[in-house]
Amino acid sequence: MGQRLADERATTPDRSDSVRALRRGLAVLRYINAVGSTNVASIARALDIPRPTVYRLLQTLEEEGYVAFSASSTQVRVTRLSASLGDGYAAHSRVCQVAAPVFGEYGPRLVWPLDLTVYENAAMVIHETTHTRSPLSIDRGMIGYRLPMLRTSAGRAYLAFCREEERAMILDHLRRIHDPEDRPFLDEAWLGRMIEETRRRAVAVRDGGEFRPKTSSIAVPVLIGDRVEAVVSMIWIRSALSLDDALSAHSEALASIATAIARDVSAQQK
Repeated sequence: MGQRLADERATTPDRSDSVRALRRGLAVLRYINAVGSTNVASIARALDIPRPTVYRLLQTLEEEGYVAFSASSTQVRVTRLSASLGDGYAAHSRVCQVAAPVFGEYGPRLVWPLDLTVYENAAMVIHETTHTRSPLSIDRGMIGYRLPMLRTSAGRAYLAFCREEERAMILDHLRRIHDPEDRPFLDEAWLGRMIEETRRRAVAVRDGGEFRPKTSSIAVPVLIGDRVEAVVSMIWIRSALSLDDALSAHSEALASIATAIARDVSAQQK
């Protein structure tokens, strides 16, 4: 058996190149699955693989359905097909793939930029966005940006609608982190009011200059059953639009976006 394998190696000069390409492709896939969302430059740097090679590997992985590029940036993430390789980001990848075409449909109507965020380790991380396409955005390069839980509408929406036991764990984590900017928002009375008002309104708000003072935002959860799969936010320039006007004009559309994403994610899971 050993001799036969040795003979086959000797008569297959391209085998080593094929094995090397396979190993690199698997390494790229593992890396993307581990970090959740990344780009070619980061992959090349992390794995010490030339960028042209990374491009070719990603092209093959995309053709086979294992990775997908964001519709609004250069970020790449694993697809549902790769879920068996690790549980960490399979659900995130699924909701991001669904969100991209929904954002493409609604983005031009709202004009103000939209973000899709997912909870990750005491922060809301932007996984999909229309900032790069919105003529009213003052921000760029937002994919992968970590948003604080207590000082953004995305974080507040997540806290208000997630399960009570999860909320308690997140708040305990934030208290241990002990960020001075979070201190006023960890007050029990403030938290109780925020959660009650957000749930009553069905929309979370940020309008007090507590984060990115030039902008305000509103956010709604993407709910599947009683689980918050993600959060959809709309961001605008504070001087251009009041909170009341934003809620009146756009909260219904934002809720429709979240509902459409939840519906499509649920359909994929069946």
